[in-house]
Amino acid sequence: MRISAKAEYACLAVITLALRDRDEGPMPIREIAESRGIPEPFLTQILLKLKAAGIVQSTRGSSGGYRLAKAPEDITLGEILGVMDGYALTPRIPQGPAAPFLAGVWDQLHDSESRVLTRTSVADLARRATAPDWVI
Repeated sequence: MRISAKAEYACLAVITLALRDRDEGPMPIREIAESRGIPEPFLTQILLKLKAAGIVQSTRGSSGGYRLAKAPEDITLGEILGVMDGYALTPRIPQGPAAPFLAGVWDQLHDSESRVLTRTSVADLARRATAPDWVI
């Protein structure tokens, strides 16, 4: 599975919004971009796609910006990747003489990928982002 920079930036932006207290209001795009080192024009395109998919919502005006459109627990990593890269949770069908030998392995790989993508929520990722970094 190959993850594009666009998909990775989308994940970072959504996690950043999940970490923001809802009482603080929408987060300006510039603040999201600067906090994660994402080029602002690129982030604008990403947020528009996420908005069209119902993952984020925007507010216009001087105190405008972006916020999550639904609870972080209800947004999965697979959903974000699907919006950004068109990732489909369908296995590849092997072709050619090696197909019978590869089909089982590809199915196992697909099942593992699907499990991680559908079970990992933005809330899970936000918790990981704020977990202390223990060094012994």
